[in-house]
Amino acid sequence: MRQWLKDIEEIIRPLIEYEIFTLGKTSFTVGTIFYLLLTLFLLFYLSEKLRLLLTKRILVKYNIVLGVRQAIGTIVKYIVVVIGLMIIVESTGFDLSTLGLIAGALGVGIGFGLQGITNNFISGIIILFERPVKIGDRIAVGDVTGNIIKIAPRATTVITNDNISIVVPNSEFINARVINWSLNDRNVRFNFPIGVAYSEDPEKVRRLILEVVQENPGVQKLPKPDVLFDSFGSSSLDFILRVWTSSFSDSPNVLKSQLYFSIFEKFKENNIKIPYPQRDLHLVSGFEKLLKQTNQEKQEDKNTDE
Repeated sequence: MRQWLKDIEEIIRPLIEYEIFTLGKTSFTVGTIFYLLLTLFLLFYLSEKLRLLLTKRILVKYNIVLGVRQAIGTIVKYIVVVIGLMIIVESTGFDLSTLGLIAGALGVGIGFGLQGITNNFISGIIILFERPVKIGDRIAVGDVTGNIIKIAPRATTVITNDNISIVVPNSEFINARVINWSLNDRNVRFNFPIGVAYSEDPEKVRRLILEVVQENPGVQKLPKPDVLFDSFGSSSLDFILRVWTSSFSDSPNVLKSQLYFSIFEKFKENNIKIPYPQRDLHLVSGFEKLLKQTNQEKQEDKNTDE
């Protein structure tokens, strides 16, 4: 048995020690490459398991919100990966001074082709530390509006109300203007315009609108909702309904629809008229004479044709 194992070792050893290339003073053999691949796989696999353990098991016990847990877990993963890479490189006998040459080559590559990727990666680290946005936040950046479901090293995933996932480069959150409706809490105030006919009593309109609002469970009691008399429109008295909500911060149009349906029914019950655009037409003096002359000219043209 021992002789058999020894024979196998003699066959495999030359293959393992076969030199593929050298970098500096370090020789990279088949065995070295296999060792690097195996250890790197284990490093990234175990670091991801550690991140999940932190975010879903350990930090949950301390009642830390999801966004903070994800940020802590990702930062710890990055630290473990960096330290692990240094240990793996040193264990191969690689001369770390040679990294200066590699860094220079990478610098050229970054300058030409990897600048965008590097920018997004650094922006991702800034997001994790500064936390201008976090997982679960309701945000708007550019023409994208939705909830953040994932923050990765290169990009952040946002899901819209239509259940469409949009991948946004992390640099957008650093370089562009970002609206975060839930940075402090989920409470948001929405303004909904309402118009009624000029014949209606503004105070009665205000009272009826507030009655409807108070019956909607999605509207917060505090701060209190209110109705502002906004302007005298061209065809209507214009009001603005201002309400606070946390349950509809992700879907304001749904709340708006609910309130408008109820307000319409309330107005109908109380004979409150909703206006339509009106225009007054003023005829200049002599219009009838001009119209008669035009008709005569048309009649003459018709007789001529005949």
